[in-house]
Amino acid sequence: MVEDCNVYVGILDTFMEEREVIKERMPFLGGSIDGQDNGPELGIWELDLRSQFPVLFIPEKETRMKVPHSEAIEKCSGCEGRGDITCPTCNADQEPGFYKENQMARCLDCYGRGLIAHRDGSDTICMKCNGKGKIPCSTCGSHRLIKCKICQGSGFLLVQSVAVIRWKTLSTRKVSATRGAASVPDEVFHRARGVELCNFQAYQCTPAFFADSYFLNRFSSEVIANRAPVPPTARIICERHTISVVPVSRITMTNSGRSFSFYIIGFQREVYLKDSYPAQFCWGLCPCLEWLNL
Repeated sequence: MVEDCNVYVGILDTFMEEREVIKERMPFLGGSIDGQDNGPELGIWELDLRSQFPVLFIPEKETRMKVPHSEAIEKCSGCEGRGDITCPTCNADQEPGFYKENQMARCLDCYGRGLIAHRDGSDTICMKCNGKGKIPCSTCGSHRLIKCKICQGSGFLLVQSVAVIRWKTLSTRKVSATRGAASVPDEVFHRARGVELCNFQAYQCTPAFFADSYFLNRFSSEVIANRAPVPPTARIICERHTISVVPVSRITMTNSGRSFSFYIIGFQREVYLKDSYPAQFCWGLCPCLEWLNL
């Protein structure tokens, strides 16, 4: 038995642009900066990004841009502007700015004896510590201080504002299927090709109007009403609303009192098998689909 159960697919694509500002810090190694002495810092939505603007309804794109006149110099918080920090190995318990010099560690090769014992009872001088039993700190060489990694020893950081811009398409999708096709997952219909009944763009789409179909008018209104939320840091650029009808045929076959159903969907004639056919019924050897010329 063949049953036609066409399905309507409604889509609302919202193409948005989102902008936010983050602070980036890097070691300041000297030179001039682009600070507010060169002019006022531009606002996030004052930046000209026309050269970076993507094609409408691209799935996603991100770009970054330094905000002009936003650079500044600040003291490094890791070393408090000194450029170096207390060695965490040999001065681990010292307060910032206080340290002990020439801290030595016990030589592990000779266990602090300065001599290496041999099986014949003889001793030789430990070559690692030269017989001293102690070796310099492996981290700082017992110099008590190491260079600050945050500022690379300069004591200062260059701070700048960076604009992060994201373009993204948010999609709201809705499927209206009859009872005969209700068991087919929605994603099968979304990837199927059908007949477009409407396709239009606007800054903010309103429901489509069909003079001869109350059902399609209501269906379009439901799609628009489920518009995807836009983050407060973003703005809508454009929207696109489409409604398509996807041809669906449900085929039910019966043999020896047992029946199974499958679906032929879209113009590409994709087959969706709802049940465990053919493993349950035909063990994969049944030619019953050949008559469809699939």
